[in-house]
Amino acid sequence: MSDGPTKITFSYPRSLEDLLQDVASLHESASGSAAPPSLIIVDGLEGYMRGPGVSGGLQQAEQSSAAHISALLYDTAAFLSQTLEERAASLAPCRVIASFQSEWEGHAGGDSSDPVLSVLDRYFQVRCTLDQDWNSAPAVAEPQDTWHVYLSGAGITEAPIAEDEEDSSLAREWRLVICPNRSMEFTMV
Repeated sequence: MSDGPTKITFSYPRSLEDLLQDVASLHESASGSAAPPSLIIVDGLEGYMRGPGVSGGLQQAEQSSAAHISALLYDTAAFLSQTLEERAASLAPCRVIASFQSEWEGHAGGDSSDPVLSVLDRYFQVRCTLDQDWNSAPAVAEPQDTWHVYLSGAGITEAPIAEDEEDSSLAREWRLVICPNRSMEFTMV
């Protein structure tokens, strides 16, 4: 871990083409003297797949766009990880976090029958799915949001634990309650 200041750069590309260009430019920026990024976050991936610059049949275009940006993110993270390792073996690899809100309703746990999710699952090792629990009635008079959080995918490893041992880091499902004061409470399911 670096003791120096952390540089955070925000970018707000307006289209899929702009996003692809921004991600591809990370290869170039890593060749300079500045430290390459160790985390890439893309919020609202679905907006880029359904927005301007996406052509062809809607479903086919979304799948193609998902594959294109996912492959570029995967390749860029691998390249940046190698660059980070060459500069200092103690640095962590570059990670990617991307959010995607499926339009497929009624599929609990982020059912992979959404064709775009199926494409994303090929590139991203772990999926975190948030499902709002509309059935849980609050125990208090004030409203609160309850969510189920699921982890799935090929990147999840499960180490055996003893029966008397409880390791929350190995859990795959949690219940998240957002209280009226906006505090959050996590419990394993």
